[in-house]
Amino acid sequence: MNDSGYAGFLSVLKEKNDLVEVIGSYIKLDRRGYNYWACCPFHHEKTPSFSVNAADKYYHCFGCGVSGDVISFVKEYENVDFRQAVEILAKRAGLEVPVLDNRSAEEAQKRKALKDRLLALMKDTARFYLNNLWSGRADQHLEYLTRRKIQPTTMKKFGLGASLDFHALPKYLLGKGYTPEECVESGACGRSEEGRLFDSLGGRLIIPIINNLDEVVAFGGRILVKTDRAKYKNTRDTLLFDKSKNLYNINLVKREKRTAALPNLIMLEGYMDVISLYQAGFKNVVASMGTSLTKEQVRLCKRYSDTVLISYDGDAAGQSANLRGLKLLENEGVNIRVVPLPDGLDPDDVIVKRGAEEYRKCLDAAMPLIDYRLLAAKRKYDLSDPYKRREYVREALGVVKEAESASEREELLKRVSKEANVSYSALMRDLEGAPQKIEAPPPRAREEADRARKAERFVLAACLFNRDYAKNCNLFEFGFRDETLERLAEYIMEERERGSVRPSGVFDLFGSENGELNEVLEKNNGDLDGEVAERYFRDCVRLLRQREIKEQIEICRGASVQAETLEERGEYLTRIKELTKKLSDLKRQEE
Repeated sequence: MNDSGYAGFLSVLKEKNDLVEVIGSYIKLDRRGYNYWACCPFHHEKTPSFSVNAADKYYHCFGCGVSGDVISFVKEYENVDFRQAVEILAKRAGLEVPVLDNRSAEEAQKRKALKDRLLALMKDTARFYLNNLWSGRADQHLEYLTRRKIQPTTMKKFGLGASLDFHALPKYLLGKGYTPEECVESGACGRSEEGRLFDSLGGRLIIPIINNLDEVVAFGGRILVKTDRAKYKNTRDTLLFDKSKNLYNINLVKREKRTAALPNLIMLEGYMDVISLYQAGFKNVVASMGTSLTKEQVRLCKRYSDTVLISYDGDAAGQSANLRGLKLLENEGVNIRVVPLPDGLDPDDVIVKRGAEEYRKCLDAAMPLIDYRLLAAKRKYDLSDPYKRREYVREALGVVKEAESASEREELLKRVSKEANVSYSALMRDLEGAPQKIEAPPPRAREEADRARKAERFVLAACLFNRDYAKNCNLFEFGFRDETLERLAEYIMEERERGSVRPSGVFDLFGSENGELNEVLEKNNGDLDGEVAERYFRDCVRLLRQREIKEQIEICRGASVQAETLEERGEYLTRIKELTKKLSDLKRQEE
């Protein structure tokens, strides 16, 4: 199938999957006027600001700005890629997903068949381990879980299991009809130099790793006896599993979110922390499985809550190592806060030794990353020792320099002054060498640019939503400064040539979290209707035309200076005169 044929399929897919019905199957929608409303499923809120426009077939949140069509909703809500979202909707509508050509069809079928086969193998492996745990032969595994105060109901909730040796699992899987290659490719088994299969997590307590689609994609294994081997081991990366893109317990968090919005996610380091806290009533817990948090994992978190509480072990040195780079992850738009724990304790220790209420107090004390970095620095040094105190001051000043505002720096500096017993003025002098921020553009220039950008958005919105007063507007006469707005103008003009403009079609061009597109879409909330809107539209068109003329005048002035002949310079001056008159005529229309 060619590209146009596939595009046709997508149009049919969207027609067969009514936007309101699909979104309504995930969240409760209430009809108000022409639109449907709900609390946004993509960020925490108490007052509904998530609007579903049934007529124009798109959704938009006036709180967080997310927008899209039926495909992008499933993509974002299920946290899957575009192809997987299409497959989910195709299955819902009873459609077969086409492929672009015979070769890709064959490859796609092979890959899907292999993936389905490996998923079935991993599910059978999980059942095998689960049966082992309750077979009467896994006393050591059950003793460990009992010692960690994990209840039987919790063990079953998380599908915990036991590997009793290195050879039973391969024998079981081969007996189920899986090939040796499938056993190895799934990651469940390894192969020795002699070619024999063995259980990759032989002898360990088994923790299934389940993705957000409720598929078993990997396992974690905890060793039960002292040995030189690593305490925890994960299934290696496979076709099904990439550790950097998965979070442990995201499947149960997803179920929790379907019943109520999550105010935050608690990010832990390991499986047992998650299981212990979940059992204690903290359902919004996930783990990065022993690795430093990655951007992919942060983006996965963002699908469920816009606030992440980092709750790693209480050891200061360990936390400092794990927290490196989190400042960069704040750029993903997630509000990251760090939970201070008693030194030397991990979250599970706090729950077991001091109780759930004590851990809740730790959560209540969660602080911004920069504040925690100061706390971690303070814990590293003995401030009664003059030399150590100076080292603390040097490290603390390095943290304070990264504060985003003068008021924040002042607040943090006062804290360092008090803790290190050094005068505030002395510390401030040490900060004076910090790089200065680049000055902002002059206020007038900034105001003019803001006015023009608002005008661009309004003109495009009126054209996109087919207002009568905008139907003859030629968008090609304006030079849109933003790439998104420029592409949107081209889309509108092309759609007009085809007969009519489809607002929902913009989501085939842009992602669901495009800031400029969201600004345009928000105008379709009553801003585009009435005489006032029509007058404002004319004002916006006039402003944009004036901007274009002013720029042409400046270009001609520059060219006239560089002109090599008097004749050439005269032509530019004539053009400047014409443009100036045109500009004056436009300004008179304003009066």
